Amino acid sequence: MAVIGPNGAGKTTLFNLIHGELPADDGNVRFEGHEILGLSSHEIARRGVGRTFQVAATFASMTVRESLALALAAYKGIDGAMVAGMLPVHVSRVHELLARSRLDGLADAHCAALAYGDSKRLELALALAREPRLLLMDEPTAGMTPRSRRELMQLVVDLSRANNVAVLFTEHDMDIVFGFAQHVIVLDSGAMIAHGSPADMRSNKTVRAAYLG
Repeated sequence: MAVIGPNGAGKTTLFNLIHGELPADDGNVRFEGHEILGLSSHEIARRGVGRTFQVAATFASMTVRESLALALAAYKGIDGAMVAGMLPVHVSRVHELLARSRLDGLADAHCAALAYGDSKRLELALALAREPRLLLMDEPTAGMTPRSRRELMQLVVDLSRANNVAVLFTEHDMDIVFGFAQHVIVLDSGAMIAHGSPADMRSNKTVRAAYLG
């Protein structure tokens, strides 16, 4: 599901409210039938809501393999200081995440040296290491070439289907939105002005006036 709208419409704010980075003035946020509004981001993540950001967030001083081991250790509630010792314990899961994210050739590369597209794929793998049931992706293809954008989103689709993960993403590239989303929500000035199939949103007069032109 995609969330679209002009700059300032409230897309990132919506994600920050859902994931606990911002307190809400009013309303509710329910996930799998339970209220999560007011919980910390850490608690919300443990409930099964993952997130990626506009700028890829990785562990610059670590290798790709070590980063995934740390994410798995955190998910299991193990002290991060023990990450080196956790590599053998999580080796099969690390290899699985590397292969599924198409990062197996970069396992021993340092995150700071990764190309931007590879960093985005690693961020996706780090989010999936926590086995979320909902993944929030804030402009996942920002800063990427058109070809890399399509490749990343196809990877997201493939991984979400394989892991039974719902995906809610924001995006300014309408080719990505209309090419990959099954449902589209349109925001303007903090309010939902329309929602429906990509085809319906593309032809919706209100949406065209507010955003698509």
